[in-house]
Amino acid sequence: MNLGFQDYISIRIHQTDLKLTGYIKSKLEPYNLAPEQNLIMMLLWENDGLSQNKLADLLGKDKTNIARMASNLEKKGFIRRNYSKEDRRSLQLYLTDSGVKLKDKVIPVAEAFNKTVTEKISEEEIIELDRILTKMVQNLEKEEINDRKKAL
Repeated sequence: MNLGFQDYISIRIHQTDLKLTGYIKSKLEPYNLAPEQNLIMMLLWENDGLSQNKLADLLGKDKTNIARMASNLEKKGFIRRNYSKEDRRSLQLYLTDSGVKLKDKVIPVAEAFNKTVTEKISEEEIIELDRILTKMVQNLEKEEINDRKKAL
């Protein structure tokens, strides 16, 4: 079976992700915030003081990527990084006053973006989309486990 370019669901998802990222990037630009940095900020606005490792887990990113983004956010004055009192190897991220104030500007942008993206999509469709995407991730995780077993 030969699939055409647009028949690959992974390509459609990738194209959608590029469109979503490009759109939100333009909306966040006035706030000196990249889309991936915004994800860290949103998590910190919900729970200030998360560790870089916890952020990596929550975002499904590698620790090096999170460290780089955190460093950039620190240089912009939005966060500060402190070593954990419990584990000196672990860095925890805390919002600065500037980072806290940024929330009032960025959250309305994120909410308007979500409203635009989900326009004319029912709650049931959103639940179904989440279920399908979760299944896709589970399929990949299962395949990765099988690949590792074969490599042993």
